[in-house]
Amino acid sequence: MAINWLIILAASLIPLVLAFVWYNPNVFGKAWMKACGLDEEKLKGANMALIFGLCFVFSFLLAMALNFMVIHQFHFYSILMNEAGLKEAGSDVNTLATDFMLKYGNNFRTFKHGALHGTIGGFFIAMPLLATNALFERKGFAYIAINCGYWIISMALMGGVICAFS
Repeated sequence: MAINWLIILAASLIPLVLAFVWYNPNVFGKAWMKACGLDEEKLKGANMALIFGLCFVFSFLLAMALNFMVIHQFHFYSILMNEAGLKEAGSDVNTLATDFMLKYGNNFRTFKHGALHGTIGGFFIAMPLLATNALFERKGFAYIAINCGYWIISMALMGGVICAFS
């Protein structure tokens, strides 16, 4: 089972594209700036190339993690990875793996299934991390809801794309 690097790269763009919509002043941008204590003046002068470049790198890392969360077939191989003969054509374990993947290799490989697991990751990984930081930063409900909502939807879309097209 191989990683589809093109799909990982494509999924890495999803948070960037969604951010253009989500944090647009006509959507949640004004509410987000108020919740952060930012204004247009404070946002000026940032190195946007660096910010977007690092955001893409972080999104790539997230897409890699989601790849293993949403594609269950990787779990099968992780169980067998230390078995002698896994990569030797005709060996018992290779035959087992090949037969298993022929029969079950496409199970749960839909956008809907990947989006479900991405959403679960958003609620049970991203939200607790973001909300904990926000609480210590003394941020309010709007800040938490806007940022967590963004990541839950980003991870759902990323998971869906990775699962359906890898």
